[in-house]
Amino acid sequence: MVYHSSFIDDDSITKACGCPLLPLKTHIKGPAPASDPDKADIVDEAITFFRANVFFKNFHVKSPADKLLIYLTFYINVALKRLEGCRTLAVGTKAIINLGLEKVPVPGEPGFPFPGLFTLPVSQEEAELLRNYLKQIREETSGRLLSCAYRANGFPNKWWLAFAKRKFMNIVIL
Repeated sequence: MVYHSSFIDDDSITKACGCPLLPLKTHIKGPAPASDPDKADIVDEAITFFRANVFFKNFHVKSPADKLLIYLTFYINVALKRLEGCRTLAVGTKAIINLGLEKVPVPGEPGFPFPGLFTLPVSQEEAELLRNYLKQIREETSGRLLSCAYRANGFPNKWWLAFAKRKFMNIVIL
């Protein structure tokens, strides 16, 4: 059984293209509201559930936060694929920084991995809000993922990088 997000649909949470802009424990500048540092956020959930959820080919969405969890699971898969050949933390950090510099597509643009998961933006402002949020959440996820993918001595953690070979929801990563 797939792991779903514990964040429930709340009318007080801002949404862009049907994606909830959930609070994050982050120092990275962006549109995400600040989260309580003692509580788990969506990035913590995505990293915690990644190794279980990556095995599933179908994901039944129960809440809008599940859509973000799907997106983050896919992004973690992409990031691990980039880290797969990096033999040290320094090289891995460089690869993750380069991944973070790539343009973040939003629904309706070429390169967005899940057409139909989020609604199309109704305005350019909504598209930019979602793009900035996804960029912020990707950067935060990348930073936290490095501490999982590499051991304290700077060498790769094979128990994490082995999951780079998995295809999430049968999506091939190039």
